[in-house]
Amino acid sequence: MREIRAINATSVPTRTKKRRKTIMHETFRAGITLKGIDGILESVGGVLLWFVSPSSIRGVIGVLLQHELSRDPHDFIAAHLLHASQHLTDASKPFASAYLLTHGLVKALLVTALWFDKLWAYPLTMAVFAAFSVYQVYRFAHTHSLALALLTVFDVLIIYLTWEEYREQKLIRHK
Repeated sequence: MREIRAINATSVPTRTKKRRKTIMHETFRAGITLKGIDGILESVGGVLLWFVSPSSIRGVIGVLLQHELSRDPHDFIAAHLLHASQHLTDASKPFASAYLLTHGLVKALLVTALWFDKLWAYPLTMAVFAAFSVYQVYRFAHTHSLALALLTVFDVLIIYLTWEEYREQKLIRHK
């Protein structure tokens, strides 16, 4: 009877570790999936921005947000979108378009490599997302944007999850 208890007692931590690893792995997969979708949307936005004039963008955003802002003039998201669209000029359009396109493609390509468990993609992803985070902190210092702060926290979480997944992948490959 004592032997059975001893076996069960030692197997509980193993099950807990496996469950923790599964939750971490699934959280990692969900996080990088969100980053991949974001990357694709950024790329599409960059291409669209290249071909659409800033005044057209301001007009479309104004029309889309008109109803929401008439109901709630202090709507956080709608007000920020409208404010951001008003700062888009012909001079800033090429930079914004190129930034969105490259930023989005880099994220989408890295996420694709991570989904295929390419070992080289893990450290590269951590380095790229760390660089993005540093730039976001720099931008936050100038804009004090809550959305930018939350995005940075999410990126740091993705970096941590990528590190944990990388360690796990290295262990699996060295067995």
